[in-house]
Amino acid sequence: MENITLCGASWYEQKYYFNPAFDKLPKAVKDELQIMCVEFTEDVGGVLTLEFEEDRMPHFTVRHMETDFRFDEIGAELKIKELQREKRELMEQLSLFYRLIVLGEKP
Repeated sequence: MENITLCGASWYEQKYYFNPAFDKLPKAVKDELQIMCVEFTEDVGGVLTLEFEEDRMPHFTVRHMETDFRFDEIGAELKIKELQREKRELMEQLSLFYRLIVLGEKP
């Protein structure tokens, strides 16, 4: 199964991406995701995506250019751990939404 990207932000392109397959999410959740992704890339640089993997849980993925000396690799790891801790409930709700609405699984 291929990873499905929910959203992401790029410091390089100064852009935010949201997958239209998740348009049924409440506006407040969409706004929270956008703020979270954009703030992350403003703080540490690079590209952050929130992706669903085979376990059907959202996972943060960070990439950066080899020549990007601004990118803070240690800061990125710390920030991801902080987001995982602080946004745990949101991640669980997103997983449920993904399984029921996007994949059409039965409860």
